[in-house]
Amino acid sequence: MAAFNVERITHVHHWNDTLFSFKTTRDQSLRYKNGQFVMIGLQVNGKPLMRAYSIASANYEEELEFFSIKVADGPLTSILQKVQVGDEILISKKPTGTLVHDDLLPGKNLYLLSSGTGLAPFLSIIRDPETYERFEKVIVVHGTRYVSELAYQDLILNELPNHEFFQELGIQEKLVYYPTVTREDFHTQGRVTTAIESGQLFEKIGLPRFNRETDRAMLCGSPAFLKDVAALLDEHGLKESPRMGEMGDYVIERAFVEK
Repeated sequence: MAAFNVERITHVHHWNDTLFSFKTTRDQSLRYKNGQFVMIGLQVNGKPLMRAYSIASANYEEELEFFSIKVADGPLTSILQKVQVGDEILISKKPTGTLVHDDLLPGKNLYLLSSGTGLAPFLSIIRDPETYERFEKVIVVHGTRYVSELAYQDLILNELPNHEFFQELGIQEKLVYYPTVTREDFHTQGRVTTAIESGQLFEKIGLPRFNRETDRAMLCGSPAFLKDVAALLDEHGLKESPRMGEMGDYVIERAFVEK
């Protein structure tokens, strides 16, 4: 157990029957960069059952926040989705991950491209003042199946833009939100890849297509999403960071939790 801290659940929010968020206490010794992930888990049959989860809370916050799917037969999430305030949870002591500012070359626009709970690391990044110091525009693109899965809309559209501190950083002009769904009527419909290919994304947000001179991107989502979006970025001439600690035009988180 030396690799884990034992924390307690402080808040649980169920978005719908497939998604939930929860907050936990945070050990004072835990330090992380916004965009990184930790291993979290529970004791199951006397052994720790752990999965990688991006940290949704900013690194200056007192509590940790996580965003999770519910899988009825998932080894961990079938149990995790039933946690209540006061329950114990295991959190690893060593955060890691590739979705960090340091691995991106300087640029003008930052695209945060996600599907499902892949939004989680970007919730910490859009709450990071450094993000708005580095980039003129920060575009959150979130693709889901249903409207009810577009979690954290209020944070992106209202809470952050109306927060006194972030207003001073010009967030109302800098933070752009493009949600899209595939299985319901919505003002933006279809896959994220389709929105990129057709140009609808760029038309809607008033920016030109991807350009290596100005644009940087972070990707988090299902393996299929990562593969397809990375291919489109490659087609536009952007180059992926070759490995952790080396700069590129875009970075991918491949530790997405599926179970």
